[in-house]
Amino acid sequence: MRTRKYISYLLNPLELVRTKKILQVNPTIPASRKEPEFTKLFVYDYNEQRIEEKELSGIESCYPYIESPGITWLNVDGLRKVDVEAICNKYGIHNLITEDILSIGQRPKMDEIDGILFCLLNMLYFNEKDGAVEIEQISIVLGKNFVISFQEDQTRDVFNPLREKLKISASKLRNNGADFLFYSLIDMIVDNYYVVMEKLGDRIEILEEDIVRYSNKRSLAKISMLRKEMIILKRSVAPVRELVNGILRSESELIEEKTEKYFKDVYDHIVQANDLAENYRDMMMNLHDLYLSNVNLKMNEVMKVMAIVTCLLAPATVIGGIFGMNFEAIPLLHNKWGFFISVGLMLFIPLAMLRKFRKQGWF
Repeated sequence: MRTRKYISYLLNPLELVRTKKILQVNPTIPASRKEPEFTKLFVYDYNEQRIEEKELSGIESCYPYIESPGITWLNVDGLRKVDVEAICNKYGIHNLITEDILSIGQRPKMDEIDGILFCLLNMLYFNEKDGAVEIEQISIVLGKNFVISFQEDQTRDVFNPLREKLKISASKLRNNGADFLFYSLIDMIVDNYYVVMEKLGDRIEILEEDIVRYSNKRSLAKISMLRKEMIILKRSVAPVRELVNGILRSESELIEEKTEKYFKDVYDHIVQANDLAENYRDMMMNLHDLYLSNVNLKMNEVMKVMAIVTCLLAPATVIGGIFGMNFEAIPLLHNKWGFFISVGLMLFIPLAMLRKFRKQGWF
């Protein structure tokens, strides 16, 4: 019954689907994302003195902000192909960038085409209920005096602290250009990686305690599940280092010299996050080895007990076999104390062996 329960736990269809998603990522396959019924548009148009924040009613409503003298942040929630292409065409964004925005399972990357700086990376969330890392692909476009962010999920993101900072007139966001907003969006995503890794770290610590104490049949399944999450984390975090480094080396006119030091700070953060992800990966390998060591240790303990029991029963087997032979002349065969002497030997010899084993420290 326990074996069936364990097998059903390992062969969970949801886990099989997740494995397929992790291992079979092909960006060359045409996007098959289910499009939302509508696209949500939020615009933040600001300068040092004022800020305009509102939700737009349609795609055409964002076009007037192209000529805005201030800095414009257009946040697009929900990727509908028609709407994304319309926005990109109006803002002069190259078709290759448009394809990357609409792609699925794309590796984090950055490009600079026709005076537009583009980066694509994953925003990570941790699902407490399922213990899984969830990914939302986000694209950020930097142009002259504007930033456009494209998000798949309409219900969540990590940019709320940034929106609050925009409302403060004395904040650095309000007193710097679009490149600083571009940096701030990337920085928010990278900082959130640490939140996800902290959650995973807590799960790893709990799992380590369970393995040390119990090493039951579910431990291996839990290790397998966490290793999958580490693959997702590593795949999302590692390329961002190259992405930020590419921005620093681009020498784009859109990035002011005073903003470069902030991207260097993001680079330091992503390097540290990458190192932490490597450490977690090593910990998972160590936990797997620890589980196997504990299982082998338990097996050795069982085998040792069985070997001792076999050794203790061996004298009784030998004595019983000797006196059970079909010969007429056997010592003590007709002695009235013969039975008690043989039983006594069967008890005395194992007890003597047991004392010897304990003296040798075998158990």
